[in-house]
Parts: sequence; structure tokens; C-alpha cells
Amino acid sequence: MKPAIPMVDPAGEYRALKDEIDAAVGRVLASGRYVLGPEGEALERELAAYTGVPHAVGVNSGTDALHLALVAAGIGAGDEVIVPSFTFFATAEAVSYTGATPVFADIDIGTFNLDPASFHNCITSRTKAVIAVHLFGQCAALDELSRICGEKGLLLVEDCAQALGADYDGRRAGSWGDFGCFSFYPTKNLGAAGDAGLITTHNPDYDATLRALRHHGSRQTYLHERVGWNSRLDELQAAVLRVKLPRLQEFNDARRRVAARYRSKLQSAPLVLPRENGRGRHAYHQFTLRSERRDAIREALAREGIASSIFYPLPLHRQPAYEPSHRGLTLPAAEAAAKSVLSLPIHPLLNEQDIDRICACVRQSA
Repeated sequence: MKPAIPMVDPAGEYRALKDEIDAAVGRVLASGRYVLGPEGEALERELAAYTGVPHAVGVNSGTDALHLALVAAGIGAGDEVIVPSFTFFATAEAVSYTGATPVFADIDIGTFNLDPASFHNCITSRTKAVIAVHLFGQCAALDELSRICGEKGLLLVEDCAQALGADYDGRRAGSWGDFGCFSFYPTKNLGAAGDAGLITTHNPDYDATLRALRHHGSRQTYLHERVGWNSRLDELQAAVLRVKLPRLQEFNDARRRVAARYRSKLQSAPLVLPRENGRGRHAYHQFTLRSERRDAIREALAREGIASSIFYPLPLHRQPAYEPSHRGLTLPAAEAAAKSVLSLPIHPLLNEQDIDRICACVRQSA
């Protein structure tokens, strides 16, 4: 029987960097500094430089990054925050945490990202911000979204959980908005060995507020200016991420090569392949195609021991947590995407033989 092909291979990344990661973890354990220490501080500096912003604040997760960014901006009960309906649940969940209301907008079916026209149509007198998700590794239409936010006086929050290393018009994801929010979940392009996240910002006041919010509302030991959270990026995760960060470009380039081979092998199949917007580098966190035969393709892959995933089977306005208050809402592109998307295995270590085996199965079942 042929070996299974997984969606991702975080253990393989560890094996490739084992000596460096083991040394970094050992260094942290020997230091006795496990929370808010030099590894986290160095990672913040390195990621700020990488994304091209002056400030970066490590937090516990990508979800916390979104939540604390909104809190730092003063968003709360009575406010509305516009989000794309086709994304991971955490994008809207973070809004709900603050007491504000997530307002669901539609997507551009080609790129899977927020449709600027739908965003514009959702704006009301209560709108305070938009979260632009760079889904699957490609930046949203940041020029148009930035223009609308400037005209309407709205906050722009970038959800960069899947897009570290992507760029748009020469500027990296996380450098366009008031905040850039990153996740380092183990399967991300830059993955930790557990949960971890980070927020970028150009604003020094936001930076100071975020540092207090992640540490129980405290800037000075045992003096708490406000109620905060316990959301600190620990030293072990920071050390692992610092080993991987210098390899990020190499890993993202490898993902782009995987995507290019998929395109080459699948271009004649009756499928809709992911569209690049031509405005910057796609980081290919996922390679997501569309097909009316999505379920049949997935079943055929599974019979061959090949993993695939549906990101995401329900748009957020149809999720049980939000559907009761959105029963009259129709978002055609988000709903069509949810019914047809299928993500194929993609990671930096995926070899050409496995890609070709995946493509042969997809072609036969499409």
C-alpha cells in the first residue's frame, strides 16, 4: 500500500531543524526565564523588522491577537466590526469577545478575500472597524480597503494568521493596517510547538496598551491600571519561532513551488483553481480549489490515503453561534465557496512524486 500523504508535516519541519531547535529549547530551559524574557523580546524585534513596522507584541494566540487589538482600540458594546463571512470562526469570535457586533460581508469568490464593495455596503453609523482576512496566504485588496477606511474614519485590522510573508504592492502583510494580527499555530507557515501569536502596529500608544493588556492590565509589577488578560508568548515558543524565522522565505518559496506544480498538473481538469490577484506574493498557506464534485474528489483522495480539508464548510453567518440573528442574510459568494472548496496537501517538504500522485487522483475523480 502506498504511504499516506498528510495535509501538513510539522514533525518533518522539526526533523529538518532538529539540532537548532533542540539547542534553542535547551538554552531557554537552562536560563530559568520562561515568560516575558529575552527570546520573546528578540522575536518581537525580528518580526517587527520583517514586517516593516516599528512595534510587535507577542501574545498567546492569533485569536488573542485579534481580541486584544480590538480592545486596545477601544472597541466594545454598541460598536460594529465588519468581517468576511468566509473565514475561520476566530475572526468573528474576537469581535464578540469585546461586546461589539460582528457584521458579515461577502467575499470575492476568486481570491476568497473580503469584497470591498460588500464591505462598503455594510458600513453604518455604528461601524468602528473592519477585519481584513488574508485568507489562505493571499492579501486582501488592501489599497481599496485602506481607502474606504480612510474616507469613513474606520480602523483597519489585518488578520494575517495565514499570511506571514505575503505582500501587497510591495508592503508585507501586517504593515498596512492599524494592527496586524498573526498566528503561529503549529500548522501555520511559521509554526510554533503550541499556541502563539503576535500583533504589529505603527502606533506607540497601541503598543504600550497591548503590553499591559497581555499582562493583567499591568505596566508595573503589582500595579494594575485596568482589567487585562493573561496572554503572554512564552519563551520556549519564541525560541522555536526564532529558529524557523530565518527559513520562512525558503519555506514560503517551497510552498509556491508546490502551488505552481499543482497548477501545471491540474490546469486541464474541470476545476476552478485559486486565483492570484497579481498585486503581490501569495504565501500559499493553503492551495484551495473549487468543484461541484468536491465531495467525490475528497472521497477518492481518502481512498488513496491522501488527506484533504474543507476550509470552511459553513460561512460564519450560517454557524449556529450566529445564524439565529442572521436568518435573513444571504451572501452568495461565501455560501458558494463553502459548498465547493477543497484544500489539497501543501507544506514545504511535499515532494514532486507525492504532488503528482495527488493530482492524478484529483483528475480522475473530477
